Amino acid sequence: MQKKGILGLLAVAATAFLLVGCGKSSSSSSKTTTITVGASAVPHAEILKHVQPQLKKEGVNLKIKVFQDYVLPNKALASKELDANYFQHIPFLKNWNKENNGTIVSAGAVHLEPIGVYSKKVKSLKDLKKGATVLVSSNVADYGRVLTLFKDAGLITLKKGTDITSATFSDIKTNKRHLVFKHSYEAKLMPQFYKNNEGDAVVINANYAVQSGLNPTKDAIALEKSDSPYANIVAVRKGDQNKPAIKKLMKALRSKSTQAWIKKKYKGAILPVSGD
Repeated sequence: MQKKGILGLLAVAATAFLLVGCGKSSSSSSKTTTITVGASAVPHAEILKHVQPQLKKEGVNLKIKVFQDYVLPNKALASKELDANYFQHIPFLKNWNKENNGTIVSAGAVHLEPIGVYSKKVKSLKDLKKGATVLVSSNVADYGRVLTLFKDAGLITLKKGTDITSATFSDIKTNKRHLVFKHSYEAKLMPQFYKNNEGDAVVINANYAVQSGLNPTKDAIALEKSDSPYANIVAVRKGDQNKPAIKKLMKALRSKSTQAWIKKKYKGAILPVSGD
């Protein structure tokens, strides 16, 4: 009986060893990588949430941290609080790197948010009267986009040789109707100015417009064209764009299925870039 007891114990121990070994193998084969991405609430965080299930299947645990401004996301990325952020376009990033001696880079473009002009007083930019006030955010990187809208409407001209991606209001050559551009406001406040009927026209970024219940394609009196160079990107620290988890993130965001989802959900207010 004693011999059988010893043999029984050895058998149990051997079985336990095999089970532990199998457990380790299973754990290593299903190893996940966690990445934290900072994003604006709309549409960036919503788009990221859409690709979460797909990334989970591929071993990437995507955490999303929502920001309500354009100031903190790059600071958080540079200080390694984030693995990536998704809220800005290339001109904005270039300007931030220049002002902060930064080395943040683009991992790829995902979508375009057409910037638009909104007004409760006129139906078209051409209806703006002499001396009309146009409210614009303090986001310098967007000034070229604003100037393009007014230039295309025939209301202003720009100085010869102006680079539209770095243009400012000092690059205006002629302003026939003497429009007054006031540009000292936070971007997130612009929808409220419009709702309060402040100014004769208000320029609003699409993410804040959609977040406040506006539909850019229906409510804007002028809207940025789809061939704009201001597509929103995923930004990372230099060198991190080659990390497997970041590559998987970009593949999911730029997939045809995600593009179709963006088109359907935002009904043209947010435009996907050409993907894989």
